[in-house]
Amino acid sequence: MTTKKESLISIVVPCYNEEGNIEVLYNKITTCLPNKTIEFVFVDDNSNDSTLDIIENLAQKDNAIKFISFSRNFGHQNALKAGLDNATGDCVISMDADLQHPPELLQSLINKWQEGYDIVYTLRKDEENTSFFKRVTASLFYRLMNRFSEVEIKQGSADFRLLDRKIVNILKHDFSEFHLFYRGLISWIGFKQIGIEYIPNKRFSGTTKYSVSKMFSFALNGITSFSIKPLKLAVLLGVFISFLSFCYALYVLYVAFFTDATIEGWTSVIFSVLFIGGINMILLGIIGEYIGKLYIESKNRPYYLIKSSNMSNDSN
Repeated sequence: MTTKKESLISIVVPCYNEEGNIEVLYNKITTCLPNKTIEFVFVDDNSNDSTLDIIENLAQKDNAIKFISFSRNFGHQNALKAGLDNATGDCVISMDADLQHPPELLQSLINKWQEGYDIVYTLRKDEENTSFFKRVTASLFYRLMNRFSEVEIKQGSADFRLLDRKIVNILKHDFSEFHLFYRGLISWIGFKQIGIEYIPNKRFSGTTKYSVSKMFSFALNGITSFSIKPLKLAVLLGVFISFLSFCYALYVLYVAFFTDATIEGWTSVIFSVLFIGGINMILLGIIGEYIGKLYIESKNRPYYLIKSSNMSNDSN
């Protein structure tokens, strides 16, 4: 197995309202990686607290700290892209700012990379005290993703991973899709990969930025980015409903011409109209999701806009 010796390790940290976590994370990383040449790339996703001020103050004390600040909130995946676009390390590690991704695991990621792996991803293992809602929604997310997607995403996959420079260059130059879903891209891209399990720490400060609606949107984006199975399902469902309607029509004709039974019209008609109308709305929604993505892609808008930065190779 080919080994790799690092010369520069980039650590990309997307940030949104993480004022209570930045300094603690920085100190822990430097403690966990002594004698390493590190480049920090903090990406501020237009926080409305003092996150950016804290990063700027740290950057004045340590030249290894680079930062990018967005003109507005562009989302976590675009913040990740900005970090990958601007990181210059021989390998790039992405992690969240809330310290749930344990800095103590960083050396293990680097060790696997030095053994010859191009991608070292992490798998979150929740403890028994993790809320029931969190466990159920996470399990449902991966089940839906793997059921409908063309790529397999392992249970517990997170955006806490190490990428070799050649993988970063591929993601930066060879992909132009606007709706980013890095967990799927990393699985789809291939190369030599290995996973490491970890137990997440408790959030050090602040509150989670992922509401139920954002989690649902994230899952929907992942499914529609890597599969057309929902469209195939829509076709099959349409055929099934049409078959039921045809059977019911035959029954109505039989009752009308061959029996003296009175046909109760209103209840059955209203039920059929509402049922089929609801199904049609769902199917149109699925089709509209894909058409909407094509519409957004056709605009060719930038992934993000940079308001301020201390990096010399900003790109979007």
